[in-house]
Amino acid sequence: MADETTTDTPDVQDEDAPDEDTPQTPDDTASDSTSEAAAADTDADAPDENAPDDDASDAAPQDKDDGDDAPEESSSEEETSHRVTIEELLKAGAHFGHLTSRWNPRMEKYIFMERNNIHIIDLMQSQVLLDEAAEAAKRFARRGKKILFAGTKKQAEDIVREHAEECGMPHMVDRWLGGTMTNFQTIRKSIRRMEEIERMDRDGTLDKLKKKEKLMRLREHEKLEETLGGIRDMANLPSAIYIVDVQREDIAVSEANNLGIPIIAMVDTNGNPKNIDYPIPVNDDALSSIELVTSTLTDAVQEGLQERRMKKEEKKKAAA
Repeated sequence: MADETTTDTPDVQDEDAPDEDTPQTPDDTASDSTSEAAAADTDADAPDENAPDDDASDAAPQDKDDGDDAPEESSSEEETSHRVTIEELLKAGAHFGHLTSRWNPRMEKYIFMERNNIHIIDLMQSQVLLDEAAEAAKRFARRGKKILFAGTKKQAEDIVREHAEECGMPHMVDRWLGGTMTNFQTIRKSIRRMEEIERMDRDGTLDKLKKKEKLMRLREHEKLEETLGGIRDMANLPSAIYIVDVQREDIAVSEANNLGIPIIAMVDTNGNPKNIDYPIPVNDDALSSIELVTSTLTDAVQEGLQERRMKKEEKKKAAA
């Protein structure tokens, strides 16, 4: 799977290194291990250790992936039906977990092996669960539902903002405000305050204020825009939320669970997948990994929106 495997074992990040230092490029040992996983997967139909967890079982129909009645020759066709290939996940460094000393035991079923004190994520499961998460996102979009994109860690901010805006979805990338969903009416008041300052600026009201007062209003608007600008058009609670790093966005996870809002999330080996409806076990620190997963979900959302538009056009033609 990875032809460039010529070197020895990769350098391991320092025990004291921060999360952002998680390796972002695949190494030869991880490539070999994932290749072994791929080989094991083709030897038997749907092994237990590679099955998706119960929380994500309703994300997409399982009939096409079971392959109980399909001949062995169809395995290559099934492989091409995935939204992302194993090679793409490898190149993105999605298989690198955290140090074994920092893992969450609930992630054990998604871990393929450990190498040099680093957990290696089972990309066969990552591939299937990413498909299921993407299908769920597509269904939400097809029904006209909003998905809130949340990623406040430094390496995720620009990626999450760009892709959320690309598919017309709300986003929070500066920091997660406590009560964003559980105290949504208060958040809406802050958004209305931001819009009020904008109107004052447009109609010249701010120019009539003293210089100090005007400066205070502009600074207030800037602060509100940074934190709430991405959800200013979100009139109601989102129907689902996509989260990069459940460990960092634990408040968002808690609020979504309290309100019964489905969660699609990237979960690294230090995260807890228990209360995540559609967990995607991947490296949530590498830029390339975040980009790959987020762009895949964005593509699925756009597919759902396109199908919704086509359905509306068909109804109009039928009514004409």
